[in-house]
Amino acid sequence: MSLLSVQQLDAGYGDLQILTDVDMEVGQGEYITIVGPNGAGKSTVMKSVFGLTTYMGGEIIFDDRDIAGEQPEDIISYGLSFVPQSNNVFEPLTVTENLKMGAYTLDQFPEDRLQAVYNRFPILETRSEQKAGTLSGGQQQMLAMGRALMLDPDLLLLDEPSAGLAPDLVDEMFDRIDEINDAGTAVLLVEQNAKEALRRCDRGYVLVQGQNRHEDSGEALLNDQQVREDFLGG
Repeated sequence: MSLLSVQQLDAGYGDLQILTDVDMEVGQGEYITIVGPNGAGKSTVMKSVFGLTTYMGGEIIFDDRDIAGEQPEDIISYGLSFVPQSNNVFEPLTVTENLKMGAYTLDQFPEDRLQAVYNRFPILETRSEQKAGTLSGGQQQMLAMGRALMLDPDLLLLDEPSAGLAPDLVDEMFDRIDEINDAGTAVLLVEQNAKEALRRCDRGYVLVQGQNRHEDSGEALLNDQQVREDFLGG
């Protein structure tokens, strides 16, 4: 069953169109990766789903609801959370304060979800009273994901979660994403580390110049010689 269905999406920024007739599906609990060259429109797809671009046409259906053109503050209440690539924590606030901000739309703060986030990312509990701006890059990324999980979303959008991380932390970040998905949360991931992302995901999409170029299982895309030569460095 489709949780997210994007059909013939046209979107961009102001008068500048970036995406043309983009199609994409994410099933319940599925792990999907979007890869492609720089400037292909990968992040624009994700931002369009979350209401952060100029909608120009097509369909964005999430959990049987048409969300095309809606605002992020409304979309987040439907069970969809987004972690941007950068500037994704409130640096002057503590770890705990950041996580509480993730549940600001709820009438009552969910203490059980806070503990669930701490269980998933133990380092955050250890540093719960530390200012977010003093955390390492990897810890900030965990905090951003933890805050997004405070609403227990059905779909988690992750934009370049390994960007800027030291090589020895990249595998750990992917492991965390695997765990989130294994627990039942669907994941839509944009990632420059294309080989590792495709190795771990269920299915992948290759975007080029704002249009669909390839779609298949992650394994099939990894083993496609044309895809490897054109987009994965051989």
